[in-house]
Amino acid sequence: MPALSAKDDAARLQRQVRSLLGHEQIVTQAYGRHLLIKRVDGEQLTVVARLTKFDRNHYGAAFRNHDGRWEPLPGASSLDEMAELVVTLLQRYLQPDDY
Repeated sequence: MPALSAKDDAARLQRQVRSLLGHEQIVTQAYGRHLLIKRVDGEQLTVVARLTKFDRNHYGAAFRNHDGRWEPLPGASSLDEMAELVVTLLQRYLQPDDY
C-alpha cells in the first residue's frame, strides 16, 4: 500500500494536470515511488506517463511508448514543474479521444 504522502502527491498531481489540460479525463495513481498519469477513454484507462520520486520533492518523468517501454523525458524538478513539463510535451496524448 502506498504511503500517505504518495497518495497526497498523486491527488495534487491529478488536480494540476487536469487544470493545465482543461478537462477531467485524467486519473493519477501512486505506485511505489512512481505517480502514474492515466487518460480516461470511456471506461478504459491508458497509462501515458509517470513521475518517479528521487527524493523529497525531486521527480523525473517518463512516457510509455507504443511498445510499452518507458522513455525518459528531459530534466528533473519539483512535482509542479514536472507536471507542467509532462503536459507541455505530451499534451496531444493526454487529450481524450473525443476531444
